[in-house]
Amino acid sequence: MKIRIGYLLSFLLLAAMPLASMSQISVSVNIAPPELPVYEQPPIPEDGYMWTPGYWGYSDDFGDYYWVPGTWVPVPQPGLLWTPGYWGFSAGAFVFNTGYWGPHIGFYGGVDYGFGYGGNGYEGGYWQNGHLFYNRSITNINNSSVHITNVYNKTVINNTTVNHVSYNGGTGGIEARPTAADQVAAHETHVAPTSAQREQETTARSDPALRLSANHGKPAVAATSKPGVFKGAGVVGAKNAPRAVSPAEAAKSKENASAAHPAAKSEAKTAAKPAPKPAAPKPAAKPAPATHEESESMHEAAPKPAAKPAPKPAAKPAPATHEESEPMHEAAPKPAPKPAPKPAPKPAPPPHEAPPQSHEEHPPAEHETGHGGR
Repeated sequence: MKIRIGYLLSFLLLAAMPLASMSQISVSVNIAPPELPVYEQPPIPEDGYMWTPGYWGYSDDFGDYYWVPGTWVPVPQPGLLWTPGYWGFSAGAFVFNTGYWGPHIGFYGGVDYGFGYGGNGYEGGYWQNGHLFYNRSITNINNSSVHITNVYNKTVINNTTVNHVSYNGGTGGIEARPTAADQVAAHETHVAPTSAQREQETTARSDPALRLSANHGKPAVAATSKPGVFKGAGVVGAKNAPRAVSPAEAAKSKENASAAHPAAKSEAKTAAKPAPKPAAPKPAAKPAPATHEESESMHEAAPKPAAKPAPKPAAKPAPATHEESEPMHEAAPKPAPKPAPKPAPKPAPPPHEAPPQSHEEHPPAEHETGHGGR
């Protein structure tokens, strides 16, 4: 449940806070902000940039906290330092006090944002002769990608209890109070967040993955090297958070996986298709189509088809004449098996092959008879 700042709340806050900080109040809710995520600082992109720590913002539009990643931003004017914003409990609500640029670091609720912001002041660098000098023991400087010579080394000892509480006051909040130096800084001339910082906040608010309900306090984009750039090199995720992957990286990874495993891709496509159903058992071979009369007689018989009798070996027919074999060929649906070769009938003996005795008896008789009668 959220509570917008009303006239009564504004009056109460006006009485409780320094006048110089009143213009910095942005929103208030009655739900405490979550703990700060743990992350590494990305390398500084170039000289003249200052680190601005990440923080939890809140949107009335979708009623949820969202993480604004820490980032390096160009200093708007030489000699200015960034005082981070913070959540403070006042008049029964959690109010966010927007950060600002000024000649000195002011009060930021005693919140330990890390990287030089240990709850009071700033140990990450200082201005000298128009140049911002960086403490190498805190600042991530990659000499292979950027050439920065205005550096120094100073070990920072933090005597406070290290925790990740992100708000001041209220139950469980930090109990720090502004020092005299903080009160002086609060009355100095301030410069509002730059357009680059506003872009960082706007980009974070429009990313659903950075909402508390989605990342559960472990955003995949916890810090960036440059404001507004939430993908690619220089993006750092919270500890134990999934790494953010750009669309180009995702497409390239998919392409490499396909090239490395073409067979697997083919198998995956094959597996996606439903397996063919096993073939049904083939029915017994159907007999040759029967004639109309045979079909009717079969239907009139028992409902179950009669078992096909084993074929009996046909008796060898007696040698048939040519006239008898032709009807047999016409009746059978299949070509009749060729009959065994029959011995050809012996032809009648020709006249000149008459028995020898007939040839010997008759001519001599005719000769003798005729000769004797004359």
